Amino acid sequence: MPYRSQSSSRDLASLYINHHSWLQSWLHRRLANASDAADLAQDTFVRILGARDVQAIETPRAYLTTVAKGVLINWYRRQALEQAYLQALALLPEPEAPSPEQRALVLETLQQIDAMLDTLPPLVRRTFLLSQLDGLKYEEIALQLQLSLSSVKRYMAQAFRQCLQLME
Repeated sequence: MPYRSQSSSRDLASLYINHHSWLQSWLHRRLANASDAADLAQDTFVRILGARDVQAIETPRAYLTTVAKGVLINWYRRQALEQAYLQALALLPEPEAPSPEQRALVLETLQQIDAMLDTLPPLVRRTFLLSQLDGLKYEEIALQLQLSLSSVKRYMAQAFRQCLQLME
């Protein structure tokens, strides 16, 4: 964790004390679940802790709302991903269903893949998904997306580099 001066730590503590309950209430109204709201409020402050000099925040509630919306969007995406995975599991016969530990590992991996895909530019992501999910050859992708073969190869290399970084 980066070094924080005492005044910066006091500013963060003050921000937390003055606005945490308001933020948690704001999130609770959107989620209708107190424990999820508490978790996301905490995640919001953790994100601010690592990303911002608190003294530079001019309108704390507006800033907290903006950061919390991003945290909330990520939470909804994780929930949707988990729900889709659980629905797919429900279709499997009982002996083929994975253990709870395996489910947790698969969900974590799916979330990491989703986050990695989200960092790719749209055309690179589309190229990668056509190759990996649809099983198209590079030439077919080039025709479908109206790209040169060299562009498809370059995009795939970029996507694979991101995948490797995810695995490190």
